Amino acid sequence: MFNLVVLTGRLTADPELRYTANNTPVTSFSIAVSRRYKAGEQAEADFINIVAWRQTAEFVTKYFQKGSMIGIEGSIQTRRYVDKETGKNRTAFEVIANNVQFVESKRDGAAAADAQPGFTNATANDFTALSGEGDDDLPF
Repeated sequence: MFNLVVLTGRLTADPELRYTANNTPVTSFSIAVSRRYKAGEQAEADFINIVAWRQTAEFVTKYFQKGSMIGIEGSIQTRRYVDKETGKNRTAFEVIANNVQFVESKRDGAAAADAQPGFTNATANDFTALSGEGDDDLPF
């Protein structure tokens, strides 16, 4: 079985570090993930709940804030609880973050919190040719 989630999105609020009764660091936050859309359609986003534990939680709360673009690799987890207001059973779906990473530079993040990351294509001028010397040492 396979449960892998890879997301890129913007934090919807500043993450706050909390601690369990056993003093384990944890943070939960949500990210806005843009949906694909065609020209002429209105852009939409999904808001995904994320939970990070231990060093990952400390890293997120130290280096990310509302509007930061973040890359997350993790897995989907469900948990059941009783709604305090209605007394009904509910199920929450969350992504448990195993790895997080910066998706933009600090300078880019300060420029525009709602802009999509830009990518540029490399051209032949962006590369340097290697000499053929030493090819006999290669294992392939």
